[in-house]
Parts: sequence; C-alpha cells; structure tokens
Amino acid sequence: MKLDNSGSCPSITTLSSREVYRNRWLRLREDQILRSNGKQGIYSVVDKDECAIILPLDQGRIWLVEQFRYTIQERALELPQGGWEMEVVDPEELARGELKEETGLHAAEMTHLGFLWIAYGFARQKQHVFLARGLTQAEHDRDDEEHDLVIHTISVVEFEQMLVDGVIHDASTVAAWGLYLIWKARQEQEPEDSERRRYATE
Repeated sequence: MKLDNSGSCPSITTLSSREVYRNRWLRLREDQILRSNGKQGIYSVVDKDECAIILPLDQGRIWLVEQFRYTIQERALELPQGGWEMEVVDPEELARGELKEETGLHAAEMTHLGFLWIAYGFARQKQHVFLARGLTQAEHDRDDEEHDLVIHTISVVEFEQMLVDGVIHDASTVAAWGLYLIWKARQEQEPEDSERRRYATE
C-alpha cells in the first residue's frame, strides 16, 4: 500500500507560527492550528536538521556506542548516529562522517537502507539509515558531547538478544535493525527468484 498525499487536504492547517527558541542544535516553534473538526489549538514543533544512523556490520559483528544520555539520566547503548546541525546535501557523506567521528571506522561500502522520521509527534527530523561494510579502523574525531563515549563490538546474536532483553532501548537502533533484516531477506530472495525465472524460460 502506498499513501498518496499529493491531492489530500491536511486535517490540520496552520493559522500562524512563531519561533519560541533556538540554539545551534534545534529550533522550537509554536503554531496556532485549526483542525478539520473546526476546533483550534496549538502545536509545538521541534525542527532539527537531517541526521544519520549507521549499522557497522562486518564478519557477523556489530559496532555499538555507549554514552550517557542526559534526558533519561542513564547510559545507553545504540548504533552510531548524529548530525552536523546544518542542511544535508549528501546523506552518505554525513553517515561516513558520523561513523568516523564516533568510532574511527571507515567503510569500503555504504548502503542506504531508507530513512525514518524521528518522533514525528513533536519533532521534524529525518534520519537516514546506512549499512556500513568492509570496515577498517582509524582515529576517531569526537566532539565535546561525546567525551564519555565507549565503543563495543558484539556478535549479531548478542545484539539481537540485547534487543529482546530490553538492554537496548533506542528506537532508531531497533528500527534500523528492522530495515536491515528486510533488506537482507530480499537480497537473499533475489537470486532464488532469478533462478526460477531462468528455469521457467528454458
């Protein structure tokens, strides 16, 4: 099923908008809105520039980062991810930059698996999902926000168990892994389909 938004009327329209706050990472605006049922209200929206999440996978092992997440006051495990607080022209360049910045890894091959909207109930931020393979280690280049970052390399089996056990709570990490599994299943299916088509035409 494909959603067609080309000719549809929004069920919520914007009457006015004002910026409440901004810093180098985000903009917060408050919109006066009108719903299709005739009722007015307000909608607070956080605008952030595009970002990327990277799935570094090589020889059955995955690279994760661990860091203290201030908003939840806990240390968290997740896939490398982030943005540059500017308009993104080339998502792959961003993904490669974030991968090197956080882990020091360089990927011989990057595959774009899709994109996610992060928490679109209140935020407008697009996150590109990349699979990174053919990894080589170099020096990382972390910023001040990543001063406590720790790198972990674990097996796919361990990683999936951590997802099931709730050790990893990051929604983007879980979603990126789901996209990868769908992509992987289709890659494995294509040779079988091609072989069936070949025999059918002989």
